[in-house]
Amino acid sequence: MALHPTLARLLTRRVVITDGAWGTQLQARGLSGGECPDAWNLSRPADVESVARAYVDAGSHVILTNTFRSNRLALAGYELANRVRELNVAGAQISLHATGAKALVFASMGPSGKMLMMGETTEEELKAAFEEQAEALAEAGVHGLVVETMSDLAEAMIAVRAAKSTGLPVVASMVFDSGKNKDRTMMGQTVEQCAVALADAGADVVGANCGRGIAGYLALCQRLAQAAALPVWIKPNAGLPEFVDGKLIYQTTPDEFAGFAPALMDAGARFIGGCCGSTPEFIRALAAKVPA
Repeated sequence: MALHPTLARLLTRRVVITDGAWGTQLQARGLSGGECPDAWNLSRPADVESVARAYVDAGSHVILTNTFRSNRLALAGYELANRVRELNVAGAQISLHATGAKALVFASMGPSGKMLMMGETTEEELKAAFEEQAEALAEAGVHGLVVETMSDLAEAMIAVRAAKSTGLPVVASMVFDSGKNKDRTMMGQTVEQCAVALADAGADVVGANCGRGIAGYLALCQRLAQAAALPVWIKPNAGLPEFVDGKLIYQTTPDEFAGFAPALMDAGARFIGGCCGSTPEFIRALAAKVPA
């Protein structure tokens, strides 16, 4: 399958540096535990843009958007289901403004928060919700879409098909944090099952994010690369958080994190960034470790 032109241009690099965490960066700027991060796209856009700009300044080639929860089903939990388009357009515009011509924007599409297998939603509801979000993001001018932090392969496939309907390149990224070896999704699917199914659903890039620290990603990356003949997207956490003096602290340092970049590249990673707990300093350290 030929690469989407946007991806082909990006992948003239040996590795594409993405961004780091958004949620923990917004928390550092005052986001409270029960607050919807995406609502800040409307109420505190300057703070959201400061996160995006910090990643661009640190060396990201691709940044995401503050739209992880901006599908109708997830937003319903915050009584914001009627503001899907508004939140997605604002989130896209904030990241696009922050990047200028320095980086591309791949918009974040996270899970619904509802479980198909428990009957909390239906395939039809998921399809409609993800299509609504993808269309709003595409119309706002983003360069790609990232279906991320997915634990249910069935939901991820629905989201990928919805995202593909826009004609934009689509990244599909799962969480592998379950099973004896922490290499299965919460629903029990293997790396190989996910990679093949997501490729069949139309994903242009397959990957993994969240769930665990970077040391555990080497084997995941290699297996993803072998299972699907597609570029691999990797965004690990900055380790697993620990409670220190009543606060969640991620113990991995930026230099420790970036030290794994060469091995990840050897394992097949073409996109490398960070998830929970990572900061612009992590991205700056990555940028110093990989070829320009």
